[in-house]
Amino acid sequence: MSNQTFILILSGCIGVFSGLAAVLLKTGVHTIQSFLKEDFYPSYANFMYIIYPMIGISAAFLLGKYVLKDLGGHGIPDVLFTISKKSSLIPRVKIFSRVLTSSLTVGFGGSVGLEAPMVMTGSAIGSNVGSLMHLSAKKRTLLIGCGAAGAISAIFGAPIGAVIFAIEVILMEISTASFIPLLLASVTGSLTSMLLIGDDSLFTFSLKDSFQAAHMPYYLLLGIITGMVSLYFSKTVLITEKLMAALGSYWMRILCGGAILGLMVFLLPPIYGEGYDTLNALIEGDATQVLGKSPFFSSLEDSQIVLLFLMGVILIKPIASAITIGAGGSGGIFAPSLFVGGITGFLFAYSKNLMGFHIELPLAHFVLVAMCGVMAGVQHAPLSAIFLIAEITGGYELFIPLMFVSAISYITKTYFQKHSVYTLQLKAQGKYLPETKDEELLDTISITQVIEKDLLPIHPDALLTDLIELVKLSKRNIFPVVDTNQALQGIITLDDIRHIMFDVEKQKNFRVRQLMHSPPEILFSTENMQSAMEKFERSGAWNLPVVENNTYLGFVSKAKIFNAYRKKLQRQKEE
Repeated sequence: MSNQTFILILSGCIGVFSGLAAVLLKTGVHTIQSFLKEDFYPSYANFMYIIYPMIGISAAFLLGKYVLKDLGGHGIPDVLFTISKKSSLIPRVKIFSRVLTSSLTVGFGGSVGLEAPMVMTGSAIGSNVGSLMHLSAKKRTLLIGCGAAGAISAIFGAPIGAVIFAIEVILMEISTASFIPLLLASVTGSLTSMLLIGDDSLFTFSLKDSFQAAHMPYYLLLGIITGMVSLYFSKTVLITEKLMAALGSYWMRILCGGAILGLMVFLLPPIYGEGYDTLNALIEGDATQVLGKSPFFSSLEDSQIVLLFLMGVILIKPIASAITIGAGGSGGIFAPSLFVGGITGFLFAYSKNLMGFHIELPLAHFVLVAMCGVMAGVQHAPLSAIFLIAEITGGYELFIPLMFVSAISYITKTYFQKHSVYTLQLKAQGKYLPETKDEELLDTISITQVIEKDLLPIHPDALLTDLIELVKLSKRNIFPVVDTNQALQGIITLDDIRHIMFDVEKQKNFRVRQLMHSPPEILFSTENMQSAMEKFERSGAWNLPVVENNTYLGFVSKAKIFNAYRKKLQRQKEE
């Protein structure tokens, strides 16, 4: 069997397993939510929602910390970091840990989504299958993409969008040959979900209105608005997570976070869980159903109350999502970004229609297109957003506005904030993520791998005569000046002494300390290669010294780095 055929078989199997995991997670969450809401009066259930989130987060934390040894948190940023820095080796426990902890978190009302945990689960399946079959890091990465595609396809029933998501968000770059395994994994993941739970999709609606070109000015305005909402969403999530981390101990985060989240859900019930029921109601144009979940607004049907209520949901949802994760829950911001986008679109079209001028806007269209816009802005995945929403709608009726709003939202967001929320979350944790394949390959080379130690050191108090003796022995034209404690004091080059090295009088009187100078830059053994290359470019030098805890280790040359890069690139092509 050829390697390509073997990978195709594995990709299909990974799609099936990812689909099974998605079905288990969806079923688990719905079972918990049905149990909690069954036989409850609306007012009584609403009061119970105050304590549900804290119970779910506490249970998820205890299970993750003491039983599974895998705390919750973000899914997609962790996958990206694992691919970039850990040779695509995901711990085996993550195959099932996030399914369990996410079920508890979201089932009890945690305001996060299931997509990110499912991406982590599918990716863990792909990584561990690759390790079991002794595949290379590059092939493990491809199987991680297959697991992610299978999971997203199973959840949304959108196989094309799932493949593009895997390419755009998880894998960054991919060859044509690697594209086929992603297709197989996505199809098998979707088929597995269909066979087990039928047509039980997240969104149940049918578009009644057709697209009109006259709506395009409004879509332009919507694209700008969703871009700004994306910016608000990303910044709010990052600030809230930072504040949660500042609370210190896990139990303080659980108590404070659970209490605040419970209060938010009590006041604004649509924040409970993923929120797809709310989106379905808004797509159908039924805002009163959303208000009906609240004991404070259920008897009110005033249009201004609807606008204020939904605006409050948009402002609070990112905070609630970040609190859920920061308090110890397990989930992601994929679903919350769609949720906020959908409400933004409804709010835009609903308020415009209330004004009564020009033409009436179809609420369902603007809900769906705004979901695409906010997802494109938050995750920096415009293509994934376009095809995901297009497949959800069951056709390409909205393809033009989806493309237009996605592009405008992405441009607006990136004008103010260059990186996606996933990259920013990693940076907040002190983790560096390369932006291109070149940077990713360069980061596989460590400073210690390319250190050259054939440069002869000299003491700062040595005479010029001693230095000339080293010149006779050395094949290099740089001499590090190192004291008795092996600390780097400076450097001397042949150019520094060429004009006096044959002067006998000066040979006996000049000391190295008088001739040395500081290097243009100093490299540290722990810094990444991208930072090292920036120092080379900034200084214009071809050789720079390396130190560790003030101890001189050797020199690194540009030529050595380029040679190591070329070998890595050649090995990668062979794989």
